[in-house]
Amino acid sequence: MATRKIQNKGESTLFSNRFLESLTRSHPAYIYGMYLPVIGFMLYYYVYKLGNPGSQGALIFFAGILFWSFFEYLAHRYFFHLTLDHPIVHRIIYLVHGIHHEYPRDKNRIVLPPIPSLLLASSVFGLMYLLIGQGTLAFFPGFILGYLLYMALHYAIHTMAPPFPWMKPLWANHHLHHYKDEHQGFGVSSLLWDRLFGTAFDLSKNKEDKEKVKELMIQD
Repeated sequence: MATRKIQNKGESTLFSNRFLESLTRSHPAYIYGMYLPVIGFMLYYYVYKLGNPGSQGALIFFAGILFWSFFEYLAHRYFFHLTLDHPIVHRIIYLVHGIHHEYPRDKNRIVLPPIPSLLLASSVFGLMYLLIGQGTLAFFPGFILGYLLYMALHYAIHTMAPPFPWMKPLWANHHLHHYKDEHQGFGVSSLLWDRLFGTAFDLSKNKEDKEKVKELMIQD
């Protein structure tokens, strides 16, 4: 299934009000500034204030990173590309993700803006705490770091060539997701889940179209 038409010029606009519009935009640096102190504080509290072993904290932390990659895949596949035929659902999906597909060059739409990001993160933290208690103070930082790594990779894929040869399949998988078939290639930070669930592009048969890739690259 082909993707929606890519707009190569201009930026998307959601609100005519400048203040409301500003709340829908963000740069990755702002999100890093928000969450890195939270990650550090929670890990410190878990080990030094609650007295848990550092090795235990590290194990739970890395489990959180792995869980993020699975969460990322599920959210991208089953929510961001939800095909339920309802106008309200269509609008929500467009606001959350469709706008990025239509305007991939809009650098301020690559990441979730601060306010909705904090609301979502708070909800996820609360749910995790109900399920695993104080372990959340090690698991959630790993989950959030996974998100930050995803965000950095996603931004890099839209701004630069892969820095290492082994990263080329990751770049190609996402490029093809944008312009060839938006119902394949859901992994951004990892190809693991696409390969496990059969949604990875066969890169031996699907070669990147250089002109189409140019349409996806942010022009600074």
